[in-house]
Amino acid sequence: MHFAASVDSPDTNKKFAESLDATYPILSDPTKATAKAYGVVGRVMPWASRWTFYIGPDGRILYIDKDVNPSTAGADIAARLKALGLKEQR
Repeated sequence: MHFAASVDSPDTNKKFAESLDATYPILSDPTKATAKAYGVVGRVMPWASRWTFYIGPDGRILYIDKDVNPSTAGADIAARLKALGLKEQR
């Protein structure tokens, strides 16, 4: 399963998803509780870092990409999923 998470409100994420015709859910974390637990937001930096977490079927984090480039993210994700031996989903 693929999804995105954002610290924006559900309404903001809904509008953003609609603007992209996104085919995956965008989860909202406006309290930043989950973002803090994953270490993508801190006291000094109030906004979330753009990281990609690859989580296996057993719930373990397999890889964290801390150098996400939005212009190549799709290809980068596909390559990482292949390198991790995870099946492509459509």
